[in-house]
Amino acid sequence: MTKYTFDRRHFLGFAGMSVLAIGVTACTGPSGGSTSSASGASGAAIVLGTTDKVTFLDPAGSYDNGSFMVMNQIYPFVLNSKPGSADPTPDIAESASFTSPTEYTVKLKSGLKWANGNTLDSTDVKFSFDRQLKINDPNGPATLLANLDSVSAPDATTVIFKLKQGNDQTFPQILTSPAGPIVDHKTFPADKVIDDDAIIKAKAFAGQYTIESYKKNELISFKAYADYKGLLGAPKTSDVTIKYYADASNLKLDVEQGNVDVATRSLSATDIADLKTKSDKVRVDVGPGGELRYIVFNFDTMPFGAKTPEADPAKALAIRQAMANVVDRQAIADQVYKGTYLPVYSHVPQGFAGATEPLKSMYGDGSGKPSVDKAKAVLEAAGVSTPVTLNLQYNSDHYGQSSGDEYAAIKDQLEKSSLFKVNLQSTEWVTYSKERVKDTYPEYQLGWFPDYSDADNYLSPFFTANNFLKNHYDNKNVQDMIAKQLVTVDKPAREKLIGDIQEAVATDLSTLPLFQGAQVAVSGKNVQGTKDTLDASFKFRLGVLSK
Repeated sequence: MTKYTFDRRHFLGFAGMSVLAIGVTACTGPSGGSTSSASGASGAAIVLGTTDKVTFLDPAGSYDNGSFMVMNQIYPFVLNSKPGSADPTPDIAESASFTSPTEYTVKLKSGLKWANGNTLDSTDVKFSFDRQLKINDPNGPATLLANLDSVSAPDATTVIFKLKQGNDQTFPQILTSPAGPIVDHKTFPADKVIDDDAIIKAKAFAGQYTIESYKKNELISFKAYADYKGLLGAPKTSDVTIKYYADASNLKLDVEQGNVDVATRSLSATDIADLKTKSDKVRVDVGPGGELRYIVFNFDTMPFGAKTPEADPAKALAIRQAMANVVDRQAIADQVYKGTYLPVYSHVPQGFAGATEPLKSMYGDGSGKPSVDKAKAVLEAAGVSTPVTLNLQYNSDHYGQSSGDEYAAIKDQLEKSSLFKVNLQSTEWVTYSKERVKDTYPEYQLGWFPDYSDADNYLSPFFTANNFLKNHYDNKNVQDMIAKQLVTVDKPAREKLIGDIQEAVATDLSTLPLFQGAQVAVSGKNVQGTKDTLDASFKFRLGVLSK
């Protein structure tokens, strides 16, 4: 493909560390990747430690960083990206390109098979995308496929994706995203999510690795898959283990003592700073900063929400705006995150083409600092009695121990304004991810790890109808602009639309963006490859690690 392109990324500084921002060239063509088998993998076994969690290994049933990290090791993709790049490139495909504005045609490699011996061909590809749309799980990534009309498989190696709107500027990226893992149609049911143990028992793997043993959120053992013929080639290490931690301080201790080789997602900012400055046994690597932290407002259940006894959209908006006026992002970034996160003043982080900062001028003192007086005036104008009670939920096992300090600071700032009374509660991620889509939490924390390197990935999943947040936000004008920017080929015109969308959603405040962060991993000094996988694709590749 030569016609549809994105900008290369610029550079963005995080606390003196050079961190890549966002933007890629989304051209696809014949694969230049290795097709060597994994039998050449060598090197001592690697142990990776994380506090992240797996919700489901079924791609249709999860849309979180911890699950997707494992999926990236075990499932094939039509398109993928090489370590160090975010460019969509054929993985199990030989070629992929737009054959018309509304048709994206993929030619698969021949002779592909699953680890269980089943044939892997166009039937599986069609099945995987049809299944995502049919199941449409509230915790799944089906919203990424909103522009997909149908998938056909005219022969064993040909797949044609028909799109609702032509010239989709993000579709190649979406094929590399959480909506993109290909699954075995003989293992996975077409209409419901399958549990992890059934997937493992069926050996329904065809990525760089298979799973040899699995104890959910405790220990996963991976083995290189000799018949993987995709872009990534043979992994550098045949045997890799992921060890899951409930406490980040134990993870810090184990990486420092060499009990794990790599620690990632999530050490506290204090622990990272301590390891960076005081330990001569480890190396701290930092990668592209596309992570976004924010508060979600449930439009039905927040104070004065649509399904509360005192429903009043104007008062609900005033509460959201007052919170935006009071929160001091810079203070929390300095005190809690020690510069590993920066304040963000838009729903699209800085560094993406089209990113602006409307929240800076619209709220607080107009320069990014808080204004209690402005918050008070907003609430008084709407007739809202104070203090307003907020039931604010957060999570620390998925978003890191520092989330407790972050939300304690937010509570403190809101309550010191005398305008709010905050009931702060924490829930473990496995429960949290289910309850948040059931209207359980009126206001709650989320973080976003990009699926692909384009500003749209911070817009379509959040602000389209039936969006991933399931927070009942519905603005037809915003939805129309999002649909339009997706198919706008002219770059300046598309960037203007992206800017207009940011202005509109900053006015509505269905979410309140707070911080933009970097990818960080800590490795023993005898480990190679960690830096190579902290790239703009936001996919952690076990296959590049060795020692």
